[in-house]
Amino acid sequence: MEIDPKDLSQKLAGENPPLVLDVREAKEWQAEGIIEGALLIPMNELPARLTEVPEDREVVTVCHRGMRSYNAAMWLKQMGRNALSMRGGMDAWKANRLPVATAR
Repeated sequence: MEIDPKDLSQKLAGENPPLVLDVREAKEWQAEGIIEGALLIPMNELPARLTEVPEDREVVTVCHRGMRSYNAAMWLKQMGRNALSMRGGMDAWKANRLPVATAR
């Protein structure tokens, strides 16, 4: 149900990278940055925007510390998506010195 930040980084560089779904609020993206290429949908908007989450691709949810993304991944699985949560959130991503992009 969870993936380590380093494992996610390796998967993103691979042949069939997962979609990173960032479920934090806009103010968090702007203050903390994002994983390059992430789809930005705040958790409270996810039910209304579910059609933006592909059914035929692995999805990895991300938040600040990992709790919201875990809940989002569990919900997405119930909705038929192949979803995992990144363990530790963006805090763990940054602690592993992985690249952070600026939210647009």
